[in-house]
Amino acid sequence: MKRSAAEIIREYGPFPGVDQVHGVTFDGQSVWFAAGDKLNAFDPANGQAVQTITVAAHAGTAFDGRYLYQIAEDRIQKIDPKTGSVIASVPAPGDGGDSGMAWAEGTLWVGQYRARKIHQVDPETGTVLRTIECNRVVTGVTWVDGELWHATWEGDDSDVRRIDPKTGETLERLDMPPGTGVSGLESDGGDRLFCGGGSSGKVRAIRRPKRGSAA
Repeated sequence: MKRSAAEIIREYGPFPGVDQVHGVTFDGQSVWFAAGDKLNAFDPANGQAVQTITVAAHAGTAFDGRYLYQIAEDRIQKIDPKTGSVIASVPAPGDGGDSGMAWAEGTLWVGQYRARKIHQVDPETGTVLRTIECNRVVTGVTWVDGELWHATWEGDDSDVRRIDPKTGETLERLDMPPGTGVSGLESDGGDRLFCGGGSSGKVRAIRRPKRGSAA
């Protein structure tokens, strides 16, 4: 396993009226984050707020290219970002113990925090298609370039790790500074990983290492 210190490129926030940052996603232009009773979007180029949707937003957030998906207690809600309307809802696999969420290959990938699992979920029905066992608690989840990454946070220790999607084995680990937790996680499709900062009220961008880079 390769292990290195996470390189924090930029911090965003804290944001007005935001006590907690939960799930994080990226729609190609804006970073969205779940803040309890709202979904907020900001421009990662300048950190300026661009949109707010009033909706239950307790955990992971994902974007499928058109719609947002947001965990609200024991449900996954599908939201039209243009109108802010909830247009569908399916059960969440962890029945309220869910954490991060990502979109990839036409399905949702949902972390189950204390169970240390990531579930592949049918977005139309909520059916669990398969489950990956992880060796630490799961907060954020993201896919990029065929790589599955998840965040973990226990006490003052938090890291972001790339795992084998078949076995759950940790292949690479990026350690966050002590006391810097990661709640949500999302890739920008390039070399940045956006990390929700929990009770700090911040979102941080860290660098995703290139394959083959030194540990």
